[in-house]
Amino acid sequence: MDLEETLKGTYDAMTVKRVYGDPIEKDGVTVIPAAAIRGGLGYGSGRQGDEAEGGGGGSGLSARPVGVYRIESGKVTWEPALDLTRIALLGQVVAIVALLVLRSVLRERRKR
Repeated sequence: MDLEETLKGTYDAMTVKRVYGDPIEKDGVTVIPAAAIRGGLGYGSGRQGDEAEGGGGGSGLSARPVGVYRIESGKVTWEPALDLTRIALLGQVVAIVALLVLRSVLRERRKR
């Protein structure tokens, strides 16, 4: 596979359809899902002497939902997605920091 084919495949994967999903309509309400898309591409090649040759590459793409646009009675509203994993992780980080601060305070009190 050459660089041009790899680039084309990555760019084809990062389309508007990946960011905005197909609209869903039910009972007069239209919902358009939206996602955050990130991608990257790396490629390399080498050559040594007359016969040695090498090459390689790779690409990555990640997506996460961010919310939906809701269209009802001619009004458009934004409803963000709730990422419970991110909220739980943030809660754990806050708890760890609080415990470390509490431990430091208790150590200082014991020294006095």
